[in-house]
Amino acid sequence: MNKKHIYVRLLEYTRPYFPRLFAALGCMVLASVFTVIPPWLLKNVVDDVLIAKKMDVLNVLTIGLVLLFTGKGIASYGHQYLMNWVGQHVVMDLRVGLYDHMQNLSLRYIYGKRVGELMSRITNDVNVLQNMVTTVIVDLVVQGITFLGMLGFLIYINWRLTLITFAILPLTFFILDHASKKLRFVGHAIQEELARLSAIIQEALSAIRIVRSFVTEAMESQRFKDQNRANFKALMHGVQVQAALSGVIEVVLIAALALILWIGGRDVINEKLTPGELIAFLGYLGFLVHPIRVFTRVVSSMQLCLASAERIFSIFDTPCEIRSPEHPVPLGVIQGAIKMEDVWFAYKDEQWVLKGVALEACPGERIAVVGETGGGKSTLMDLIPRFYDPSRGKVSVDGCDVRTLDLTELRKQIGIVPQDPVLMKGSLAFNISYGFPQATEENIVKAAQIAGIHTFITSLPEGYDTEVGERGVTLSGGQRQRVAIARAIIRNPRILILDEATSSLDVAVESQIQEAMEKAMEGRTSFVIAHRLSTVRSADRILVLSKGHIVESGTHDELLEKGGIYRHLYELQFGGEKNNETRP
Repeated sequence: MNKKHIYVRLLEYTRPYFPRLFAALGCMVLASVFTVIPPWLLKNVVDDVLIAKKMDVLNVLTIGLVLLFTGKGIASYGHQYLMNWVGQHVVMDLRVGLYDHMQNLSLRYIYGKRVGELMSRITNDVNVLQNMVTTVIVDLVVQGITFLGMLGFLIYINWRLTLITFAILPLTFFILDHASKKLRFVGHAIQEELARLSAIIQEALSAIRIVRSFVTEAMESQRFKDQNRANFKALMHGVQVQAALSGVIEVVLIAALALILWIGGRDVINEKLTPGELIAFLGYLGFLVHPIRVFTRVVSSMQLCLASAERIFSIFDTPCEIRSPEHPVPLGVIQGAIKMEDVWFAYKDEQWVLKGVALEACPGERIAVVGETGGGKSTLMDLIPRFYDPSRGKVSVDGCDVRTLDLTELRKQIGIVPQDPVLMKGSLAFNISYGFPQATEENIVKAAQIAGIHTFITSLPEGYDTEVGERGVTLSGGQRQRVAIARAIIRNPRILILDEATSSLDVAVESQIQEAMEKAMEGRTSFVIAHRLSTVRSADRILVLSKGHIVESGTHDELLEKGGIYRHLYELQFGGEKNNETRP
């Protein structure tokens, strides 16, 4: 991505705030003008006050100096406040836009990234861009106008000395150009290392139980220390480049100043230049060092900003693979008929997870999907709410290809209970009604009763207002699973997907959750993904998925009679129990 394109895209985010931006630019111009004038007063101080001894000139100069710096202070306050206002709004817009875009990116992309690195884009990289708006632009405008104003005065005082002075500038610009390329590379490295550091923190804290269970605190601490050192090295490399650049530029400019002092001193001795003019010239030259030093710092900041902008826009440029069509087919309240026709799917090219799958589910039918781990069971179910699109084939709901439907309208009629239910930080009522803000207290209680969690909730001191910890860690596995069931059915979805909802629970709790699941599935087209075959015996139909194919289909008894893969799995779990043994 070239620089010009990045600047144009960033400019688009400032467009809504142009009035304040132009007001800020006006303040910057005034601040620059007030900065340029004082060195010129040195000429009058020397020639008209110290040499000519004019008292009236001294009075005017004294009052004028106070007024100039008062004006500069007011203008500086104006541009700092206005630019920070604009910068903060640009940051908010970028952050919200980036977050919204991430929400719509495919699961394939999200799962392929470390969460900490994506968080770093929204936090660290966006903050760096804020610095560009609030500081870098101010420095460019203020110091740029100051530089041009001082250059004009230098030419007016003595054009010959000015030409000699600026004969050295090409060397300065060459150094700046060379350093900018290096600083941009360093900027990328700094932000990447910082993103990795954020990722390590996020991973360790989100998996703190695993860390403590496997006694890997020391290992995680060492990982953090190692990444901290890598981050430190990247930062110090940037400091080295920036410090070296500043030092070299300063030496070049001081050398120019010394040369001018020698030549100008000779002109004063030869009466070709007044002492005041020389003092003013040297004053401007001395003040000129500051804008150029600021430009040096700005070059460094610009490269960091460009590196951050590239990382941010690379996410914006990542297409949303799954999106609603521009003119979706109206769906209405669905019946729950599902049909898959010759469905193929691969996460990576030609590495097929599903191969020519065909299935049809009638409204209200309960279908169980079983098979070996990694056989594609969860992937198959992910196609119904359109988390992914099939590589080939078609998935239909009530006869409509899901790719022609509005995603929100479709997903609101599908309830999903995952294997590891994640609860959001907030109250139990908030978690049950999550995604259904219009839910009434009656809706929440009814869903909790169906899920078998109402009695437990009412036994708590704060009832439904009880706060759960992050990810619901203050609840047991069975309790979280019941809350997840209540959350899935509160909207009365016509399709229910239970993805190994009892696999992590003990047998006693599993039996209780199974009762809740049975109530939840009543009247709904339901899909149950399970490893434990005890949970699928009552299904209307059981599908056996193996290596991407549906290889068996039938009821529990029918599949046992066939003596195929299902029979083999059943015997592995129950030690060869007969198919006529106790059923739920």
